[in-house]
Amino acid sequence: MINNIDDLRIKIFADGAEKKGMLEMYAKSYIQGFTTNPTLMRKSGISDYRLFARDILQLIPDKPISFEVFSDDFDEMEKQALEIASWGKNVYVKVPITNTKGEQSIALVKKLSENGVKVNVTAILTLDQVRDVVLNVAPETSCFISVFAGRIADTGRDPVPAMAAAVELLKLKPNAELIWASPRELLNIIQADHIGCHVITVTNDILKKLELRGKDLREYSLDTVKMFYKDASEARFDLNKSL
Repeated sequence: MINNIDDLRIKIFADGAEKKGMLEMYAKSYIQGFTTNPTLMRKSGISDYRLFARDILQLIPDKPISFEVFSDDFDEMEKQALEIASWGKNVYVKVPITNTKGEQSIALVKKLSENGVKVNVTAILTLDQVRDVVLNVAPETSCFISVFAGRIADTGRDPVPAMAAAVELLKLKPNAELIWASPRELLNIIQADHIGCHVITVTNDILKKLELRGKDLREYSLDTVKMFYKDASEARFDLNKSL
């Protein structure tokens, strides 16, 4: 149980692409970085990728932020990656582990990393993918390896053993940090911290649940009953009305 968020070893990154929410999280002392992706940007109504990113980087210049390439062609991915990397020293370039044809991006990841680009290899779900990245990133360049633990859990598998094994694999490259991506609940922060995962990306809706940490369960039970009663009253449900 989290009694004090400052006791966590894991870094908490805010995951989102809505400017107001990102700035709210930036003001929180426990938020140590940010991640975005094209899906979140689209949901936020962003149409100018470059304009949004550069605006955010003016406002958040001192914490790591990951922006993702969006081409499906590796040559174009490389061009996008180099431009995105040029936007700021705190920028990490998200590169998916494959393109939509299932072709691995490892060669591109290796080239970018060796050229000093800080990559965030994303959409990883298997330990083989983790191993491939670890073996190919340059030892002198910082990088993130994002394993979508939440999506592993969506398939009915427990992600904890795989994530713990990934932590061990990353010991081969001390410059690499493992991200527990797509968490589904506050408990995932505890699980990730327990196994020694370096970073967890958390959406604002889950971050808001941090205020519940350590909450008395009887009190929480009563709050739940009050919520049901309030909603039923406001809906004006009445079984005494004639049919």
